[in-house]
Amino acid sequence: MSLLVVGLSHRSAPVSVLERASLNADAQVKLLQDTVAAEPAAEAALLATCNRIELYADVDKFHAGVAELSTLLAQHSGVGLEELTPYLYVHYEDRAVHHLFSVACGLDSMVVGEGQILGQIKDSLNRAQELNSAGRLLNDLFQQALRVGKRAHSETGIDRAGQSLVTFGLEQLAAGGEVQTWARGKKALVIGAGSMSSLAAATLARAGVAEVVIANRTQDRAERLAQILAEGDDTDVLARAVPMESVPVELTRADVAVSCTGATGLVLTAESVAAAVEGRTATPSAVADGDGPPAPDGEPGRTAGAERGNLPATGLGGEDGCPLDLSAVQGTAGFSVLGEAAVAGMAAADLEQHAAWVDNGTVGGAQRAARPGTAGPLDPASDADAIAALAATVAAVGRIPERRRPEPADEPPRPEPVLFLLDLAMPRDIDAAAHRLGGVRLVDIESLAEASAGAPMAADVDQVRRIVSDEVAAFGAALRAAHITPTVVALRTMAADVVASEIARLDGRLPGLDDKHRAEITQTVRRVVDKLLHAPTVRVKQLAAEPGGAGYADALRTLFDLDPEAVAAVSRAEDSTEKDRGPA
Repeated sequence: MSLLVVGLSHRSAPVSVLERASLNADAQVKLLQDTVAAEPAAEAALLATCNRIELYADVDKFHAGVAELSTLLAQHSGVGLEELTPYLYVHYEDRAVHHLFSVACGLDSMVVGEGQILGQIKDSLNRAQELNSAGRLLNDLFQQALRVGKRAHSETGIDRAGQSLVTFGLEQLAAGGEVQTWARGKKALVIGAGSMSSLAAATLARAGVAEVVIANRTQDRAERLAQILAEGDDTDVLARAVPMESVPVELTRADVAVSCTGATGLVLTAESVAAAVEGRTATPSAVADGDGPPAPDGEPGRTAGAERGNLPATGLGGEDGCPLDLSAVQGTAGFSVLGEAAVAGMAAADLEQHAAWVDNGTVGGAQRAARPGTAGPLDPASDADAIAALAATVAAVGRIPERRRPEPADEPPRPEPVLFLLDLAMPRDIDAAAHRLGGVRLVDIESLAEASAGAPMAADVDQVRRIVSDEVAAFGAALRAAHITPTVVALRTMAADVVASEIARLDGRLPGLDDKHRAEITQTVRRVVDKLLHAPTVRVKQLAAEPGGAGYADALRTLFDLDPEAVAAVSRAEDSTEKDRGPA
């Protein structure tokens, strides 16, 4: 049997796909049950977090295992297999071990080094143990992953390479400022009372918010979390619990809201957010007529309207030789009269005339010198090829590329945020359209992924990677050595049976042998057998632990003519003992 993992994460799939593929608690249980019921898989465990879904299994066939696990993920997530497949990744044997150990250390997290993943791995192991879907391999693997993750955090500074997703999200809300300064005195609403929401509430309390309101579908859990916050020794925060029905009202009072629930639909719609900030933002005053932005340096008399395609103040429309009817294009927003919108569909001859007019006309001389980047006078001889290419483009596509970059359209300034929203749920709890509302700043999983993509990696990450490599090698060696153990046990059992059989034959030939001499002979024979088997069995375990040592078990069975069923019986007994240990 071999370890296989099939999954998708924030590194392989867009948030929209992860959101649709997320599994609720019931779907996770059903997926595990169906996986172990499938033919290729003997064990299964599922690691499902807000930004990853990974199915681990012990399979006897690689290709059949990949096909079965992929199909099961598609069926239970509700995303079609053809759509899901491009975003799936597959790891096998040592690579699968390396992947889980890296995940446990926080190397594969959206925020490198975050430690919350360790609790999620432990929850996955406990669930698999409760469902009896984890056997010897996955029990050993996940328990070792927890140890590796703890070692990485205790022996290195990986914690300095990143923070929890909550802390990182709050830093994004603070827009580069100190979280404590930004949070001080604010009123916070936390929607949900799970592990992520609890961490968010505690982080906000330590950051100095004045009040934390907990809303949860199970009132008891919300009240318990509120009590823990209120009685905490390291915080001085007012905490209270409210039912989910009170969220719209509490949102109107809140300065910051964090949501992380297991809901399959939106918890906060854009309409509800808009209602919560209504009347709390100041609409920017419109620019008075004639009070537009100052003219660019070196262009006295020009207005913003001239740059956006309105009739220019310089009177370009009346220039002799210009082939354009400027009055027809003066309402074109976002483009210069000299740009793409003006010359689209122009005939080749007119294009040449227009190009000459642009470069030799009124936009030239002193104005051109004052505007770096403007093209120089047109040389028909040297620019003939360029003009021909432009003319061909016009004929082919009906337009030409902008000869100079269009002026950006003026956007009204957004009011300062009065409501900060942090959405840590997958699928999302807060409508993404809320980020377009004035007075609202929204940070969600998607924006966190973008913000963390370019985050610098601490030097400690390299040390953690070395730890992972060493632990993968050690785990592989132990796994290969354990693979031959049933064969060695079966060999020693066969040797003990041979000794017992020969002693029985001796009793038949020497019926008068007294007990003292019989015991001495029996012990002597056993010592001889043990000494003969000691060196080969110790050496075969060492060889089997090395890469490529899997064949030694087969060699041992062949050399000593061991019954395959006897070896399998030992393996089943060991697996049964492993499962009987119960949840960790």
